[in-house]
Amino acid sequence: MNNIRIITYLREGILVDALLEDGHLAEISLLLQEQRSILGNIYIGKVRNIVKNIQAAFVEIENGQLCYLPVEDVKFPIYTRPKKQEHLMEGDELLVQVSREAMKTKVPSVTTNINLTGKYLVMTTGNRLVGYSSRLGTKEKARLRDCIEQWELPPAGLIVRTNAGQASKEELEEEYERLCRTYHFITEQAVHRSVFSCVKKNRPSYLTSILGSRSESLKKILTDDRELYEQIREFLMEEMPGDVGKLCMYEDRMVSLKALYRLEKGLSDALATKVWLKSGAYLIIEPTEALTVIDVNTGKYTGGKDKQKTIQKINLEAAAEIARQLRLRNLSGIILVDFVDMEGKEAQEALLSFMRELLKKDPMKATAVDMTVLGLMELTRKKQKKTLAEQAKECGI
Repeated sequence: MNNIRIITYLREGILVDALLEDGHLAEISLLLQEQRSILGNIYIGKVRNIVKNIQAAFVEIENGQLCYLPVEDVKFPIYTRPKKQEHLMEGDELLVQVSREAMKTKVPSVTTNINLTGKYLVMTTGNRLVGYSSRLGTKEKARLRDCIEQWELPPAGLIVRTNAGQASKEELEEEYERLCRTYHFITEQAVHRSVFSCVKKNRPSYLTSILGSRSESLKKILTDDRELYEQIREFLMEEMPGDVGKLCMYEDRMVSLKALYRLEKGLSDALATKVWLKSGAYLIIEPTEALTVIDVNTGKYTGGKDKQKTIQKINLEAAAEIARQLRLRNLSGIILVDFVDMEGKEAQEALLSFMRELLKKDPMKATAVDMTVLGLMELTRKKQKKTLAEQAKECGI
């Protein structure tokens, strides 16, 4: 796969971060220049109240912001003040990390499971085990396991990312030591800061996107802004030195970077309600307060004489486009899809199986749950950051 990540200004004050996979827009995010997401930030929070009937606590962080903390998530909390009781109580002060941005009427979510993310490894305080990406092969896992078993782990676990399969022993050890230094700083020094303070700010979202890119498929990182170029280069030198050569400064004054890759057209299409398919069929994508509804319509499609084969072809094409749109628009939560009606249980099961395979490629956890009694396909996708539509609204687009 030949992937290009583009980071530029769509217009003054509005940053766009886009990923093209083999020439097709796969991801696009918007960010106001003066705005910085709190997703991934680590704070010393204070438990304001515990609501037993929903098994959750509300934790205050900086600027009086209340955040939602599921009590079941509190497994290995790091308290910043001594306490006598083992269970969570009002007034407790502890380290929390923002795991989901505020969305519509919902406050941000936090976790006591602190994740320190690198290109190859994630150090996690909530799980003391070592886990491996399911996309790593048997030989890769064996090699990585031999390497990791030689390390003396702090009271934390590790998640070995897919990128680790391409990494040398030296690269892994260098990143591991960097994560350990951050871990010790947070747990031994930062915990002595005042309550509500931010002890570690996350990277800007576009740097996090670069860090999460698959090494073997990311061929180029493009920007046309000198300040962004220097910031990205400094980040790569520190955390991804092997990828510094992929960074390019675009300097053609005749055609802008956003025009060359038609980013404004791509954004407009990604915000549209109707999505046309090559066959002439189309999707209607309607986000609501509680869920997203997607309707598949035959539109201009004129197939052969076999009606069921025609319907099957449309539905398979629609499923592939829906999987792409979920990622492109960053749709999350519950998604209901009304495919064109099919005869027989076998056809429904085949379509469900096809969608499940498609969703395995999504970097965000996404699942095709089942077909409802009304013949709707129920999908879920992990909520982490705002949808593209919400980002565009904030940017006045």
